[in-house]
Amino acid sequence: MELIFSRSAFRQLSSLEKNVQKRIAEKLDFYLSQKDPVKFAEKLRDSYFGEWRFRIGDHRVIFDVEDDKIIVLKIGHRRNVYR
Repeated sequence: MELIFSRSAFRQLSSLEKNVQKRIAEKLDFYLSQKDPVKFAEKLRDSYFGEWRFRIGDHRVIFDVEDDKIIVLKIGHRRNVYR
């Protein structure tokens, strides 16, 4: 699968501390190296932000899946990401 970041998601990732950025990048690499990365995700009830989420520590990666692509829409702390 291919990973694509929206412009806003890339900015959100860049604004995080370097150690958090590294942790998120490593976890996303792990998920993408699996046969079915979506099996590690949880489907969101309200698809206003996106259909799926990965939980990486206290941070969430909100994304949609289109064909063979994961499109990251939003990245943030669990307390703020759904607002």
